[in-house]
Amino acid sequence: MKSSMDVRCCFIFVEGNGRMAHFVIMGCGRVGVTLAHTLDDAGHTVAIIDQDERAFRRLRRNFSGSKIHGVGFDRETLERAEISNAYAFAAVSSGDNSNILATRVARETYHVPHVVARIYDPGRAEIYQRLGIPTVAAVRWSSDQVLRRILPEHTLNGDFREASGRLILGEVNVHEGWYGHMLEDLEAVAPIRVAYLSRFGEGMLPAPGTRLQQGDIVHAMMPIYATGEIERALSSAPQPVAE
Repeated sequence: MKSSMDVRCCFIFVEGNGRMAHFVIMGCGRVGVTLAHTLDDAGHTVAIIDQDERAFRRLRRNFSGSKIHGVGFDRETLERAEISNAYAFAAVSSGDNSNILATRVARETYHVPHVVARIYDPGRAEIYQRLGIPTVAAVRWSSDQVLRRILPEHTLNGDFREASGRLILGEVNVHEGWYGHMLEDLEAVAPIRVAYLSRFGEGMLPAPGTRLQQGDIVHAMMPIYATGEIERALSSAPQPVAE
């Protein structure tokens, strides 16, 4: 059985400009606190938002991030959390509507590249996935699932590692410019083999000609030594084909 300590083994992520990344978290409950502490331990800057100031008591005394009192989908609140500088935004409050609204504001108004919403009602998850918003179910260990959405390098630990340790199965961070492209196109520019997709919350085995859709999560086998190359190849839009 996993424990909440499992999420603390994430890899340190550095933005392309050499600086540590900035993360904004909405909701200072159990999951939000775990995320905040994990990212803070990794050296990132973190701002955590909650409309109940008493919720911040859950944070440890040496937490170095910002505590923002306010409503997580309010623009003034988000701007105090420096949302414009955020690499990722996670909405993990206790309200589905608040989480999805805040996530859409972060993505559509402030163009945060990585967003995720924690959803309690599984019936709504497919709707939000169709809007292109990654969701995680409100299960016991969802803090680890959230990290997999907002910190792609966290998946380098891999869901599976073969016996020699050279290959891992993990989620691959893919730029939205790849939507509509065949999975073979991804395999042509990066040393990966797509094992399966998560689409609308369900696993899907790819067939020849399968195209990537908005909201898909790509799970691929990859050499452990090539993870940096894979990230560079797929985290930006595909290059146009010369005529």
